[in-house]
Amino acid sequence: MQPVISIQGLTKTYKSGLQALKSTDLTIGKGEIFALLGPNGAGKTTLISIVCGIVTPSTGTVIADGHDIQKDYRAARSKIGLVPQELTTDAFETVLATVTFSRGLFGKAPNPAHIEKTLRELSLWEKRNDKIMTLSGGMKRRVMIAKALSHEPDILFLDEPTAGVDVELRRDMWNLVRGLRDKGVTIILTTHYIEEAEEMADRVGVILKGELILVEETSALMKKLGKKTLTLNLQEPLAAVPAELAEWSPTLKADGNELEYVFDSNLEKTGVPSLLRKLSDLGIAFKDLHTSQSSLEDIFVSLVHQDKTDRSAA
Repeated sequence: MQPVISIQGLTKTYKSGLQALKSTDLTIGKGEIFALLGPNGAGKTTLISIVCGIVTPSTGTVIADGHDIQKDYRAARSKIGLVPQELTTDAFETVLATVTFSRGLFGKAPNPAHIEKTLRELSLWEKRNDKIMTLSGGMKRRVMIAKALSHEPDILFLDEPTAGVDVELRRDMWNLVRGLRDKGVTIILTTHYIEEAEEMADRVGVILKGELILVEETSALMKKLGKKTLTLNLQEPLAAVPAELAEWSPTLKADGNELEYVFDSNLEKTGVPSLLRKLSDLGIAFKDLHTSQSSLEDIFVSLVHQDKTDRSAA
């Protein structure tokens, strides 16, 4: 996949001494959807702000579609659309005027057809003559997205784009993202809705305390780190886990009516057959069983917990 963003040795340390971003290397391919996950204060917005030319890095380089973000700022920035977390719009302007103005800021010739198409896709066309100050929070968020798309960028950054918005906007948003990806637009998003990253992203990056600790294809990450859970619905409830099952470390759920066993499905010996045989030997019957795969959220929480444990040990 042809790289459209290349980040090398990128760091950011503020005058206060706060190291917001540790040395980061990252390549993102053309037409890729890349999700950046991390808790508040992890460095997600700092990384995006540097790539978009809003924050100056302490060290390192960023190449956006062949242009150095510092040495060739105007050309690089023209390739990028940004939907920030904050709702920053001209309150007294109309929707149509502010989106049209945003296009002009990037030196693009007027294109009413593109502006209309963008507003229609975001269900804003009927509101085109309304002043932004009269819009709801969700509609203002739509305007921010329309502004970011007004100059037809090849790279789109979405910083928590669906935080606090209605289900309808979230659906419209992701339909639009899929359509843009089909046209070759590269999407980089940060989100707290991990299920969206799991569904939408080709790759996932996890950032903690300014450090990019993991970058992996979503499907490979699920296969590599995802655990499976075997749940047995018992015929009769158990008061406690029998000592004979200690090597599997199962847990009782649902007032003793369910026995849960977590295992790594990638291992040659998962322990499932031997557990079932031992249950039979003990005369513990079950009426149903099913397995479930860990979600990306489970994996993320596990990584955060592991990072905290490692730091405590250090």
